[in-house]
Amino acid sequence: MKRNIGVILAGGIGARLGISTPKQFFKVAGKMVVEHTIDVFEKNPRIDEIAIVSNAMLVAEFEDIVLRNGWKKVKRILKGGQERYESSLSAINAYADESVNLIFHDAVRPLLSQRILNDVVAALETYQAIDVAIPSADTIIEVEGNVIAGIPDRSRLRRGQTPQAFDIQVIRRAYEKALQDAQFKTTDDCGVVRKYLPEVPVYVVNGEETNMKLTYKEDTYMLDKFFQLRNSEPSHQNLDANAFQNKVAVVFGGSCGIGAEIVRMLKEYGAEAYSFSRSETHTDVGSREDVEKALQSVADKEGHIDYVVNTAGVLNKEPLATMDYETILAAIQTNYIGTVNVALSAFPYLRKSRGKLTFFTSSSYTRGRAFYSIYSSTKAAIVNFVQAIAQEWEGYGIAVNCINPERTKTPMRVRNFGNEPADTLLAAEKVAESTLQTLLSDYTGQVIDVKRENHNDE
Repeated sequence: MKRNIGVILAGGIGARLGISTPKQFFKVAGKMVVEHTIDVFEKNPRIDEIAIVSNAMLVAEFEDIVLRNGWKKVKRILKGGQERYESSLSAINAYADESVNLIFHDAVRPLLSQRILNDVVAALETYQAIDVAIPSADTIIEVEGNVIAGIPDRSRLRRGQTPQAFDIQVIRRAYEKALQDAQFKTTDDCGVVRKYLPEVPVYVVNGEETNMKLTYKEDTYMLDKFFQLRNSEPSHQNLDANAFQNKVAVVFGGSCGIGAEIVRMLKEYGAEAYSFSRSETHTDVGSREDVEKALQSVADKEGHIDYVVNTAGVLNKEPLATMDYETILAAIQTNYIGTVNVALSAFPYLRKSRGKLTFFTSSSYTRGRAFYSIYSSTKAAIVNFVQAIAQEWEGYGIAVNCINPERTKTPMRVRNFGNEPADTLLAAEKVAESTLQTLLSDYTGQVIDVKRENHNDE
């Protein structure tokens, strides 16, 4: 069976993005764009090997990135050329003596889903050339000068994406013919096969809108938002009796609801877990002094802290105009200032242990809603805060993530909504399990969605 080689095309220098740093090194959600991209291929079990095609001047940077991330599948860092097709040729020539499939992907498409990649690999079992594309939502016009010359049928048009994948013999033959053509010019590998090997069908896999390419400055804002909104799933790590053996965890808000379940499960799986809350230990996350005192007490006893989780939060569901101002300040102090306090106070301990910091948001963070003005805005702030410090603290080895549970049965929810059908709510235990899996993962800067099985979005 042919090996599948992921070829990451990372030779660009970012001129159109308008920044001095090459666009593949732009940071979003705690990592460089190219790191997110390579992670997708590294984690896919059907990808056997990865080759990075780099600008010659950036090879050393990529060597450092590979070592820092500990990727096992990256075997080659190749030098590309000035034109995109020269980067493709670099990979083709590097694997010329092997019978492999080459799966070319733009380094600056970091939101490639495993679904697309799996579909591409599956299609290679039947076809020798694969493209990825999405329908065009806009009418496409053909012009001569500034005058419309034609309007193609939109139903037949697609917008091309990557990956583009090929049996190496097919793409090599196509380029051999192309390079003999004095008029050869292309920016698309499938176009080379289509023009020079018309007898070879190019199969099209359905792409996704989020599989966008970072090209212009405006794209950075969309990319940030897509990373916030994408449905990151909990890492499916094995939770066995020794999963957290010799680990020390501190959970703020651990006296009830999700926090209490996290504490219980951490202990069940071998951790020394400590709970702090206003009702249990008179610890207020809105007070940095309280937070520092709590962490210091654990560090003095255990000698180290590996995980810090903050589930503390308050929800006051009422119109802003009728809220008491002291209630507003208290909500901000707990929900947002508390988040900042926990991060600042945990930093020296997690820096030493290269540990994990986890916060909680809510599905309401995606847009402001009536009766939720303070709650939803503080939850949105937490998401942005997590992504920012994940990037700042990456060099210290601290992973920072945010859990986004669907509506969960907790005492706070009961106080605000009363009794609700049990089958419409997540169990706190399910959220705790996903939190523990995230703690065991290598995620950072991620919003981890936790949802009911077979749920319907509301």
